Amino acid sequence: MRKILFSLLAVCAVQGSRAQSVNIKFTEYDLPNGLHVILHEDHTVPTVAISVLYHVGSKNEDPTRTGFAHFFEHLLFEGSDNIARGEYMKLIQNNGGVINANTTFDRTFYFETLPSNKLEQGLWMESERMLHAKIDDIGLETQRKVVKEEKKQRYENTPYGHLLEQIFKNAYTKHPYQWTPIGEAQYIDQATLPEFLDFYKTFYVPENATLSIGGDLNMAQTKAWVEKYFAGIPKGTKPIPRPSIVEPAQTEEKRVTYLDKVQLPAVVFAYHTPAQGTPEAYALEMVAKILSEGKSSRLQKQVVDKDQKAVAAGAFNLPSEDPGLAMMFGIGNMGVTPEDLEKSMNAEVEKLLSNGITEAELAKCKNQIEKDFVNQNQRVLGIVENLANYHVYFGNTNLINTELDRYMKVTTADMMAAAKKYFTKNNRLVLYYLPDSRKG
Repeated sequence: MRKILFSLLAVCAVQGSRAQSVNIKFTEYDLPNGLHVILHEDHTVPTVAISVLYHVGSKNEDPTRTGFAHFFEHLLFEGSDNIARGEYMKLIQNNGGVINANTTFDRTFYFETLPSNKLEQGLWMESERMLHAKIDDIGLETQRKVVKEEKKQRYENTPYGHLLEQIFKNAYTKHPYQWTPIGEAQYIDQATLPEFLDFYKTFYVPENATLSIGGDLNMAQTKAWVEKYFAGIPKGTKPIPRPSIVEPAQTEEKRVTYLDKVQLPAVVFAYHTPAQGTPEAYALEMVAKILSEGKSSRLQKQVVDKDQKAVAAGAFNLPSEDPGLAMMFGIGNMGVTPEDLEKSMNAEVEKLLSNGITEAELAKCKNQIEKDFVNQNQRVLGIVENLANYHVYFGNTNLINTELDRYMKVTTADMMAAAKKYFTKNNRLVLYYLPDSRKG
């Protein structure tokens, strides 16, 4: 059950961590083609981290072509005009580096860590990806198979693998958050080479990218290499589309049942919440920690330990650029009905709204947040990611040094006001994720 709990909680990290350290120094500037560059110098260890954040995620997709952003996460490892097919990852790994990427609703993020004497090579390779990516029928067919297999393994053959898909599909009616980044395999199959090329030329352009570099680097030399490899990449030729759809306010509780190959029932509450960066979003994130962070959290102590209605229970908010969701879940104990589990979870929500939050809980929550912030910025890769996130989502890169203050200023009154406003039955989806004995 610990694995199930981990898989459910891990999704809250998909949007990129927030982090904090003391006076993280950085330099940032724009190239004439619109590429935003952020540099952070740290000679603690002889390595560098390079990241490119493209401001494109699943919410930028055509509803009849979902999965494009995630597909490109894979496709852009195929190679380029100057890097042979299948050699992109090998070039990094053979030089002692680590390389990967991830896709969310709002962004696609590519990154690698390398020995510092390989910084120029890493920059050249990212520029190749931005300008000369190999997008052809061979690569499309290869990655179609890869993406299908990933979806099969991570979603179709994993307990509760369709949980997030069902939550977002039913919580949203208009906004493109209603589909998750994995998308639908049939849309990838139906798409043609010109469609993929158009997506690439629209979103994978310098003015839609943030290049963030940190570690054991020489500032002047790094700027020269950035100029050498990226300044000549032309701007895109069309406006970058941004979804303007606003999800209508929910006015009554929505209830959905989904059957899957699981042994124990799960119950999920999903409440609509404001976008990340708003004062209420910080308050609600802290409420989630009080409900589920650690063995002394409310859901753990009551629903799991005392009521014994669940083997695991928790709460988490997925930070998102547009208004998102705060979720609470419980995985039922053997023999417990979903109705009984829901009743136990509801009681904790009502107790929170009626009795409030103690100053001791608030102090513990702030200590946890401060500890997490410090720990998350111990790695250079975490720093460069957060620098990029703060620039793209908030237009303020220096939040890496000041955002902790926003949490520290939150009061119990702020948390209760936000909870009472958003944790209402009319503002939520209730999902029953139940065993289907007909599925073997």
